[in-house]
Amino acid sequence: MSPVTQLLAAAALALAPGALGAHLIASHFSGTVYSLSFTSSSNSTGTLSVTSETDGCGATPAWLQLYSDTGKVYCFDESWLGSGSSAEYEIADDGSLTLTGTLQTTGNSVHGALYGGADGKGFVATVEYTPSTLTTYKMPFGGGQRLALEKFTMEGQGPNPRQDVPHPHEAQVDPTGNYMVVPDLGADLLRVFRINAETGELTACSEGQAGPGDGPRHIVFWKNAEGLQKAYVVNELGNSVSAWDVEYPEDDDDDEAAAGGCLALNKTQTLSTYEPGTSGGPTTKAAEIRVVGNFLYASNRADETFGPGQDSIATYTIDEQTGELAWLGAANSYSYYPRTFEFNRDGTLVAVGGQTSSNVAIIARDPDTGKLGNLVANLEVGRKGRAGQEDGLSAVVWVQ
Repeated sequence: MSPVTQLLAAAALALAPGALGAHLIASHFSGTVYSLSFTSSSNSTGTLSVTSETDGCGATPAWLQLYSDTGKVYCFDESWLGSGSSAEYEIADDGSLTLTGTLQTTGNSVHGALYGGADGKGFVATVEYTPSTLTTYKMPFGGGQRLALEKFTMEGQGPNPRQDVPHPHEAQVDPTGNYMVVPDLGADLLRVFRINAETGELTACSEGQAGPGDGPRHIVFWKNAEGLQKAYVVNELGNSVSAWDVEYPEDDDDDEAAAGGCLALNKTQTLSTYEPGTSGGPTTKAAEIRVVGNFLYASNRADETFGPGQDSIATYTIDEQTGELAWLGAANSYSYYPRTFEFNRDGTLVAVGGQTSSNVAIIARDPDTGKLGNLVANLEVGRKGRAGQEDGLSAVVWVQ
């Protein structure tokens, strides 16, 4: 092979997701945000390494939200100290991070996302778990101009002891950018809001009612070729996933018509995150949910299905015509307390962030069968955590 051919081959490999030159970002509850490098010439073996680390995301970084089109990642601080310091970073070609903005918050933010504006990034929404609040800010991120704070309430306690007050756990923007959905673990609700893209104002719509004790945590959306839309929710307390019908107002593609309408969610199905006939234990907690094509994935924490410190990821098929879920199998997450996981762009690899094991595991995926397979690479990042505590690795995302 000539030198020119070798250079071209290396460049092509570097551009391929899951191959030489891929980068990831991981956050740790200790306050550190890490840049990782993943090298591999195949989807069977690879190497992970820490290339740099930084701070700036307060005392307890909890969630990473990456926007590939702008090359920026946002880190949200779960500080329990009555205030928080979330961060905006610019991602360099080598995966390293430069702090470009800091947002002072009320703290205890477990999730955040950008929304509204001309480009879908004009405002910031955060949810605060114990204060039971949804807070919005105007961009730029460093400006910290708070728009509104909504305090959620509920009548009486839920069936689970953790459902003492509302506990919003995510601020997810729907695929149209016109609505925001906030799963509320404490109130067993999916709180729906209509977005005013110009002002950033959120107007409450009718809520989606989850089952008693479900504890909805995160939501994802799916759409088939004919336009059928569904939403899927992972329920932390119920150790289950639910399928929901998604109904938009007529002519929702028209901004003027959408301004007066609301998104409606209606639950149609609930399946366990464990094989039919089995269930999780007293300390198991479902955590994250992802969709790739017509497959759905949900992680289980503290089930140790595959041995000590080896929790599972539940896998389901999605019926192309109806959106109905069916159990496919459980796969090894190669981690303990897999709090987050994310697939690479071509769906051949998944990065799993083990919270208590404080590791990033790269696992092979078969795009045809949807099944997760062998461990491709593994790296302990930062200090290990304690089971059930807010320490260890908090999140991991691909840079792609």
